[in-house]
Amino acid sequence: MNRALYAKRRFINGIFLSLSVAAAGFGIVWLALILYSLVTQGMAGMSLKVFTEITPAQGSEGGLANAIVGSVIMSTLAVVVGTPIGIFGGTYLAEYARHSRTAVVVRFINDILLSAPSILIGLFIYQLLIMRLGFFPNLPRNFSALAGAAALMVIVIPVVVRTTENMLLLVPNTLREAAAALGTPRSHVIRTVTWRAARAGILTGVLLAVARISGETAPLLFTAFGNNFWSTDLNAPMASLPQVIFNFAMSPDDGLNRLAWAGALIITFAVLTLSILARVFESQREL
Repeated sequence: MNRALYAKRRFINGIFLSLSVAAAGFGIVWLALILYSLVTQGMAGMSLKVFTEITPAQGSEGGLANAIVGSVIMSTLAVVVGTPIGIFGGTYLAEYARHSRTAVVVRFINDILLSAPSILIGLFIYQLLIMRLGFFPNLPRNFSALAGAAALMVIVIPVVVRTTENMLLLVPNTLREAAAALGTPRSHVIRTVTWRAARAGILTGVLLAVARISGETAPLLFTAFGNNFWSTDLNAPMASLPQVIFNFAMSPDDGLNRLAWAGALIITFAVLTLSILARVFESQREL
């Protein structure tokens, strides 16, 4: 054994291991500081009113009930509509057009959507559904919860497409071949074999998509706009938690600032819960 070479390699390995640990520790420290600030500031603004009263005007007291309900409504609509589109899109790429030119184009477009700034998606939906790009000029042009849900749906779809395709590609081809050898139609193989084998990973992608849209503010500023009153009308402006946090955080009113911290704490723990669930389903898939 070349002792000098062995010592050199151990020294280099120690350096890079130390740098890696230091980088990880640096990130964890800042994450801990952020969580500490959220918990201390957010808990100071938490009360029963946060979940039972609507957003107040400056100088008065209130809660975030309408914003929480609005976020749940728009996120649910986005996921309910966007998830099937994303699953079918990912299935097409993985099962039907794996190496075709069409698949290359679809993957390229999906990657663009996946990395596009959310504010651009909000502007696109604003022009398409609110300004209507010159179409249907006689219809009223107004902000609405449907437009906000549409913007969030555009964010959900590429996440689910990418995750579904990746999970289906991990399914061994031997399972498909065994089912095909029994004379099973391809569509039936996908439904009963590949989807079932990849369901934990697909569900993980859906949860990650929900976590992604939970804190999106920019698309909703151009679409749902916000509402200081209780509203469940999908054709009217609707409050959302990220938008309310954005507005209240810039307010000079200390009461509104506390509500903004409380809303940030709610979103953070909601996203953290979804991320933990995604990891649990991912570990089940690996087992």
